[in-house]
Amino acid sequence: MKAVAFDRFGGPEVLHVIDLPEPHPGPGEVRIAVRAATVNPVDVMARTGRLAARFPSPPPWVAGMEVAGVVDEVGAGVDPAGVPAVGEPAIAFVGSRGAHGGYADQVVVPAASVTAAPRGLSMPEAASFLMNALTAQHALDTLALSEGATLLVTGAAGALGGYLTQLGSLAGLRVIALASAADEDAVRGFGASDFLARGADAVGRARALVPEGVDAVADAASLGWAIQDAIRNGGQLVVFRVLEGEPERGITVHSRTVRERGTDHAAITRLRELVEEGKLAVRVARVLPARDAVEAHRLLAAGGQRGRIVLSFPVA
Repeated sequence: MKAVAFDRFGGPEVLHVIDLPEPHPGPGEVRIAVRAATVNPVDVMARTGRLAARFPSPPPWVAGMEVAGVVDEVGAGVDPAGVPAVGEPAIAFVGSRGAHGGYADQVVVPAASVTAAPRGLSMPEAASFLMNALTAQHALDTLALSEGATLLVTGAAGALGGYLTQLGSLAGLRVIALASAADEDAVRGFGASDFLARGADAVGRARALVPEGVDAVADAASLGWAIQDAIRNGGQLVVFRVLEGEPERGITVHSRTVRERGTDHAAITRLRELVEEGKLAVRVARVLPARDAVEAHRLLAAGGQRGRIVLSFPVA
C-alpha cells in the first residue's frame, strides 16, 4: 500500500509518498481502507520533531490521527454489533506512532476506536470532526462543571475551540467565546452565551462580564498564563500543550491529550450521533489529493482556515 511519510524532521517538503507492507488486523482490531484523513497541528508537530519521542522506531514515519473510509477487514474477537461490517463506511481515531498513521491507503486500529461514519456526510466531512470533538469532550469531562457554570473558551472559532463551545453549550454551561471579531456570528451560532473579541485587555473584558472570574478556561488558543487572571480563585484551567510554571490563587491546571480517550468507544459513538442529529457542526475548508500533502501542510501553517484541511485517499 502507499502512504505519505517522512524520514527526517523538517518542513513540509520532507513529506513524500512511499510503499509500505499491507497491514492486517490482529485480535480486536479493524482495518479501514482510508478515503479521507485530516491535517492537524499535531501532524506538524510530529513532522518537525516536536513529538520525536512518539517515533522511537527507525523511519519512515506516518502522521495522521483521524480518518474516514470503509471497513475492509476485521480481526478475531471483534463484536460485530460494535463496529460497521466489512464494506460499510466508518470513521476512526488513529493513535499514530512510527510507520502507523492515518496518511495511508489502509490503517489498522482497535475496534474501540471505530464507529460508523455519520449518515449523509461526504468522506472528507466525516473525517473532519472526531479528533477535536473527542479532545473537547475529554476536557469538559475533566472540568466536570455544573450546569450554569461559566466557561471561557479561547480560540473559540478554531477546530478545537469550536467543539469546546458547542459541547459546553450543549452541557448547559455559560460559554464565553474569545475569538476574532470577524468570527462573532460563527461562535454565537455554536451556542456561545457571550462573545469577546480577541485583542488588548481580553482578561479585563472577561472580568467585566464575570466580575468574580469564570469557573474555568479551556485554552484552545494556547494563551497560557496570559488568561489566568480571568479565572476565579480556586477555578480551573485546561490546556492542550505543555504549560511551564505554577498557577496562582488555588487554580487547578489540567493538561489533556486526546490519546487518553482514543479507545473510548461510547464517547466516539456519541459524538458521531451528535453530528447526525445536527448538534455538532462539521467544517471542511479544503480537500487535496494525498500526494499534495506538502501543500496541505503549507496551507495549515499559513493559518486563516475556518474549517479542516483534508487529504483524499487512496494515494493516486
